Amino acid sequence: MKPAPVSHESYQNFILLNLQKYFSGSLLVIVKADWLVIYKLWITDLSYVSTWLIDSYSTKGPAPRDPSSMMRSYLLFLLTNPTIGITKWVDMLHRVPLYAILSGFAPGDTPGVGTFYDFFSRIWGSQMPNTRPKIKQKRKKKNQKKKKTKKGEKVPAKTGIIRKLVDRFFKYGSKQKVLPSDKLFDFFQSQFLAVSSELGLLGNPSNFTVAGDATPIETARYPRSKPTCECYSLGITKCDHPRIYSQPDCNSGWDSSREKFFNGYHLYMLSASDSHYDLPLYPRLNPASRHDSISLLASLNEFLQRSSLSAIDRILLDAAHDAMAIYELLNHLNIEPFIDLNPRTKHNLSTACDIQISPKGVPICSSNLEMKSNGFDKSQNRVKWRCPLASGAKNTCTNPCSNATYGRTFHTFNEDNLRLFSEIPRSSKKWKDIYKRRSSVERSNKREKIDYHLEDGRHRSTKMWTIRTYSVMMCQHIDAWYFHLHDSLLAANSSQFEDLQNSILA
Repeated sequence: MKPAPVSHESYQNFILLNLQKYFSGSLLVIVKADWLVIYKLWITDLSYVSTWLIDSYSTKGPAPRDPSSMMRSYLLFLLTNPTIGITKWVDMLHRVPLYAILSGFAPGDTPGVGTFYDFFSRIWGSQMPNTRPKIKQKRKKKNQKKKKTKKGEKVPAKTGIIRKLVDRFFKYGSKQKVLPSDKLFDFFQSQFLAVSSELGLLGNPSNFTVAGDATPIETARYPRSKPTCECYSLGITKCDHPRIYSQPDCNSGWDSSREKFFNGYHLYMLSASDSHYDLPLYPRLNPASRHDSISLLASLNEFLQRSSLSAIDRILLDAAHDAMAIYELLNHLNIEPFIDLNPRTKHNLSTACDIQISPKGVPICSSNLEMKSNGFDKSQNRVKWRCPLASGAKNTCTNPCSNATYGRTFHTFNEDNLRLFSEIPRSSKKWKDIYKRRSSVERSNKREKIDYHLEDGRHRSTKMWTIRTYSVMMCQHIDAWYFHLHDSLLAANSSQFEDLQNSILA
């Protein structure tokens, strides 16, 4: 039968009554770390879950577990014990009354493992646990050596593939496809991103800036598959028949930070770069072998089609995204790019005059000095450069290349080279101040992988990895709400919590 919605106020009353019942004057105690989790769940309204999943339940049959309590229990699992599995978490719900109460279940009446996985199937928008079929042709080993990079070094963007994808977008446009993760993102956007936006935790909505980067997610030590034929039993050790892969969406890639090959996904994350709490916006699980620049095209396109937030004004990316086609696409989308250059040459570029252009996009005068930026002319969409030795009406150059008292000037037009001639010169302090916020996405990925142990999922399907990723992102937003509202939360509920704590300590 359909689940009955439970209001957040009813859940708060449930917590107060049961904590008083089971912990007041008993041998059970609540330590300081437990109160932190209590406060976080106290301010997190998950009552919409029942309405969100109402269509996935039948009108007949026994009454189901409260969906909001199921979601809350899974978030509590990630907030407290993310290194264990669902089976052990179910055991903890039986053994630890506090976890059962905070989830919304009466102690001794908690769900089993099958109930959790049934709930996970309801929040996944497909009958298939993966996006690709498990039966595929055998992966042939290539004779060419796999490319390795040094620690922290960026692999150059695959400009040929990027160019084909961008040209296809310009020619045919982009049609929104239905993804199995759409259901999760709709919930995440309406119940978490919207709340964080209202609290002002995503940065300036009138100048919305996004950062993007990928991080490796190792799901298994080796790719695993089994044959669909009986060739091996007949003595044929090599055949070209299809095989059954346990993780069809995963493959092998190079992890430059750990300096090793791994099997799994590349998680591409878009985050709010101006967020004080480095909050995530949109995740996408890609095969491990996919380049960051290719993942950006897919992730940004999906996010723009689904997002109800403010329009993106700027995007901050590392040198792995340095491809001319990406600049052209972002210019078409009216998004100002801040991308670090991946040096392709050490030689200066020549112009129609004696001025040359450095590989960083800075004009070089005839004295082999970098000219200094002198502002952006919006009326003609160009950057003005001035003699590096000129100041005011004075020029200290011993061999000036211009008779003007103001000194030699030069203009670069953004439309001439979108990659080199950015609206804000890369050599300027303003560009560097904006670009330094790109590391926010790396801090967000660090929180997911280190603080919330994302790679400890031990899952075998894209469905479960996606659900775990979105749930970890929800926990990141809950943490931000708690620290942002900490003082007002204690002031508003001081009498309730002080009375409850005093009764427990008595």
